[in-house]
Amino acid sequence: MGFTDSLLRTAQKNQSLVCLGLDPDPQLMPRIGVFEFNKAIIDATSDLVCAYKPNLAFYEALGIDGLVALQKTVEHIGGKVPVIGDAKRGDVGNTSRAYARALFDVFGFDAATVNPYLGFDSLEPFLSYKDKGVFIICRTSNAGAADFQDLSCSSPHGPHRLYKIVAEKAQEWNREDNIGLVVGATYPEELLSVRQACPRMTLLIPGIGAQGGSLDLAVRYGPDANGQRAIFASSRQILYASSGSDFERAAREAADHLRRQINSILSNRPAG
Repeated sequence: MGFTDSLLRTAQKNQSLVCLGLDPDPQLMPRIGVFEFNKAIIDATSDLVCAYKPNLAFYEALGIDGLVALQKTVEHIGGKVPVIGDAKRGDVGNTSRAYARALFDVFGFDAATVNPYLGFDSLEPFLSYKDKGVFIICRTSNAGAADFQDLSCSSPHGPHRLYKIVAEKAQEWNREDNIGLVVGATYPEELLSVRQACPRMTLLIPGIGAQGGSLDLAVRYGPDANGQRAIFASSRQILYASSGSDFERAAREAADHLRRQINSILSNRPAG
């Protein structure tokens, strides 16, 4: 089963479009090991989410021990929920092949985030894994995203913002239905624009928690016409709902609260 089918199946089973970012921060965590923390969070939330998304930077910052914890975390999830390796990789072809092997063959992620700005040949090694998901950075949630992503560029269809050209290229490349786009909830009009350009593509939507994106607009604009193919990433507001001994219970309550909020907005969204 490919990544997209697995994601849709898990979302349906758990009635959830929540993607939980597993981003361990020792300054915010209770005083336990990274893997032990992740394991407790996973065990408390695996029936409430459609995907997990470890950001590799948090593990790399902890050195070899962090990477070991990451490997053990993926193994603990054990295929029960899809796992997206948030690495934002992208380089010349030979280097990208090594990145793809690391993320898919070594760590065993079901999907990865990639940077498209070196062009198609930098993404092709990831796309050659037809059963894996590849989320292309399109319109990010940070304040500086407009510096480049909003630039007006020429295209065969006339002038477009750079992020829109990325979306259109992703449409062309999505022959195996394994490409998704990363589009931040902090820019709802751009999110709507991408959804209109890519009506059947899966969107990974960060920015609804600590970054302050509108959950209501993101849920209205992000999912496809069937209320699917969008996942809403949250990490800090769930992981660190409590720093005490009840952290996993608090995380479960926060994940379920977000899941219910999304489902409520989705159920009241106009058809189509």
